[in-house]
Amino acid sequence: MKALSFFRTIQARLIVIYVLLILIAMQLIGVYFVSSMKNSLTDNFTKDLKARAEMLSILTADKFGSETGTADEESAVESLRGMVNNLYINGAEIQVLDASGKIITTSIPSQNDYVGQRNTQTVVSRALQGISDNEEYIIADDNVRKKVVAKPVISGDKVVGAIYIAADMKDLYATMSRINSVFLSGLLLALALTAVLGVILAHTITHPIKEMTKHATAVAEGRFNRKVPVFGNDEIGQLSQAFNYMTDRLREALLQNEEEKEKLSSILANMSDGVVATDESGAVILMNTRAALMLGAEGPLPEGAPLGGLLGLDPEQTVSVTQGVAQSAMLHLSPLDGEDPNIVRVTFTPIHRREGGRVAGTIAVLQDVTEQENLEESRREFVANVSHELRTPLTTIKSYAEALDDGALEDPQLAVRFVGVIRNETERMIRLVTDLLHLSRLDSKESSLRIQQTDISEMLEDVADRFSFQIRQKRIHISTRVRKEVSTAWLDRDQIDQVLGNLVSNALKYTPEGGTIQLEAHKNEDGMLAVSVRDSGIGIPKKDIERIFERFYRVDKARSRNMGGTGLGLSIAREIVKAHGGSISLQSELNEGSLVTFTLPLMKQRGSEA
Repeated sequence: MKALSFFRTIQARLIVIYVLLILIAMQLIGVYFVSSMKNSLTDNFTKDLKARAEMLSILTADKFGSETGTADEESAVESLRGMVNNLYINGAEIQVLDASGKIITTSIPSQNDYVGQRNTQTVVSRALQGISDNEEYIIADDNVRKKVVAKPVISGDKVVGAIYIAADMKDLYATMSRINSVFLSGLLLALALTAVLGVILAHTITHPIKEMTKHATAVAEGRFNRKVPVFGNDEIGQLSQAFNYMTDRLREALLQNEEEKEKLSSILANMSDGVVATDESGAVILMNTRAALMLGAEGPLPEGAPLGGLLGLDPEQTVSVTQGVAQSAMLHLSPLDGEDPNIVRVTFTPIHRREGGRVAGTIAVLQDVTEQENLEESRREFVANVSHELRTPLTTIKSYAEALDDGALEDPQLAVRFVGVIRNETERMIRLVTDLLHLSRLDSKESSLRIQQTDISEMLEDVADRFSFQIRQKRIHISTRVRKEVSTAWLDRDQIDQVLGNLVSNALKYTPEGGTIQLEAHKNEDGMLAVSVRDSGIGIPKKDIERIFERFYRVDKARSRNMGGTGLGLSIAREIVKAHGGSISLQSELNEGSLVTFTLPLMKQRGSEA
């Protein structure tokens, strides 16, 4: 087991690597050298054979030329045999062939039986065709490797024969075998020396690594105060210095990470939006307090619960969220206090893994958009109401103008009545646009308050005097009452006059002849000025009281419009009172009258004076 564990160490691997490197290097060098040597010896051997064949081809051509027509065939063969025997090549067979490929003579006596037979080898056929470069490598019947060369014999412009040489290559391969033995001996000696040097070198490398391993274990256990000893300025020493630097930076990073974690926990806990994090299966792994309140979760945070069930998503939406497809959704969630459901926009952000791009989880951000949606609904209703309020007088003006254009203008009595209607509708539109502009300035805070000390009793008397003509017409009794503790107050006289004017005007419209209207000012329990307008009119149904201060809201739309109202008086009154820092409320019983009360600060408000 110890031997096995040793071979698993870096020291053993370094030794093996060094030995293998030397082995591979020597093998590559040996293969290259032996291959080059073999090619060189083979090339020289082949060149020598070709040179001898070329020389013999020239001599044979001269013999064929000199003997032609002058001597008999036996004399020519004898002459060629003597020439072939004089051109001795160790272990080689030389054949002289005629133009048909028949063997005329051979250098090996034992092969004389083949004289007169044709040599059908490919190199011979190519040589008889006049091709001079013919060679091939063959293995004889006795498993001896031979090199074969053939040259054409040319006399004049005619091929008259061929020279065939087959040389034994055993001496060449014997030389190569001796060279291989020398390289093998050198390789073994080099491997032995490399193993010894590898042990020494591996120890110098692995000893600092072992020290760093001990210190790395200590760092992993949280002991950052230990330092790795530096044994030199080489790469190992630089690695030791880098390890010590990394330890310091790691300690700083962990401290910073703890700080960031605390900051993140604080941010999540104090966010106005809810945050829910899930794993890749859709199970909740993190939820801040705001999300728990928005989702109506009581007790411990429901970590591990499925996100789809927590948010009330249908199966299709749950699959989309898990796969990272869903982007956002609008939910209606019930709060813990049992109030009306809140409208929550949930934005889903998938978390992708760096490798493979798979969805590793989902971050769901919950935003309470109830107020925004209510504002948007109010805005849509407001636009529709404005359009309706403007369309009615415009339609009336257009129809009466067309009637005048069609001939009613010729009838003076009818024309005067039509023009009066057009004037009334135009004035109504002017009042409507004026009220809208006033509301717009109040909403955008452009209408600054000119706060001044005001006599309350004088203000109420002025409002009553302003409507004296209408009061006398309808024989309505109006009274004012101001208690001593609220003789004066700090307010914008013009704005509050408008509030009182709207309230008294409404009371006059809906109070029958002979009724009463009471204006009263006193100090309420909160120490604020309370001004009330009470009438004995037709009253308001209970179902309409909550919406009476909404813009363009009318209890009896047809009757209110016929009386010249724009439906914005109470809305303007509410905005003016709110701008002063007060509040307004209405109490009413059907056919028993109404009581409208608004409160204002008695003292001058800091920063409210323009």
